[in-house]
Amino acid sequence: MMKDLEMRQVYTKIILELAEKDPNVLALEADLASSMGTSKLKEQLGKRYINVGIMEAEEMGAAAGLAVTGFVPFIHTFAPFATRRSFDQVFLSLGYAQNHAVIVGTDPGVTAEMNGGTHMPFEDIALMRVIPKNNIYEVSDPYQFKAVLEYAHTAQGLFYIRTIRKQAKPLYSGNEDFSKGYHKLKYGTEGTIFASGIMVEEALQAAEGLEKQGISVQVIDLFRIKPMNEDIVIEAAKLGPIVTAENHNVIGGLGSSVAEIVAENHPVKMKRIGVKEQFGQVGKMEYLKEVYGLKAVDISKAMVELLN
Repeated sequence: MMKDLEMRQVYTKIILELAEKDPNVLALEADLASSMGTSKLKEQLGKRYINVGIMEAEEMGAAAGLAVTGFVPFIHTFAPFATRRSFDQVFLSLGYAQNHAVIVGTDPGVTAEMNGGTHMPFEDIALMRVIPKNNIYEVSDPYQFKAVLEYAHTAQGLFYIRTIRKQAKPLYSGNEDFSKGYHKLKYGTEGTIFASGIMVEEALQAAEGLEKQGISVQVIDLFRIKPMNEDIVIEAAKLGPIVTAENHNVIGGLGSSVAEIVAENHPVKMKRIGVKEQFGQVGKMEYLKEVYGLKAVDISKAMVELLN
């Protein structure tokens, strides 16, 4: 079942399904077939699977050329290389040229774990947000990943999808409507926690802990970071304080996006949980979450401070 698949297995499965229906679908890889499990794609897609090697800028340029000729390229590499390393090619050849392409950046933030600081992007969303008309998603669940990949295939324009490679805790049943760019996972009356990716689970734990203290907050998986659904953010601002939680720098990501909407439409007290003025480092994910203040306890503390 979909809920039992690792996120990389979801990626391979959905790309194969799309490619069977659409001969223009192809996959580009940057020498990470073993890491992402895309060797199966090579077997099934033949010439529609292209491994460019460790040349991510070339990967984006090749994808742009293929998009111009009518193909729909799905591009994978680790998140820092899909953004930092190849930003100019993504900006000009894909964004500025208005090509339809789907970039999947894996191992974001602390999920890079033992690959350390060079492979640990806390700034990828910030970079991708400044590309005009770019669509940005951070998926938290296999069913959600499936839905976003399928939508990115049929829509037009540039997409950046941020995801872990390994197992994600199932949050959905597969029957949800993800078209609005958010999903409310818990209802509450006193405040809102917006989260994305691995921080959704932390947000739910925080809300459960707050409930035991007699504090009722809602948890919303705000997985479409651009274009962000302004209506749900404004609705949350009218309810009460807002805490955002992201596996990313507090500058330029989910928290910044929410803060911009709040400031311009309905100012309310809010706090951003995320990485503050720090680079990445080697470590296991749970340890790194504590180091960077990305745990449920950090979210709970922030909400309590806002409500007092």
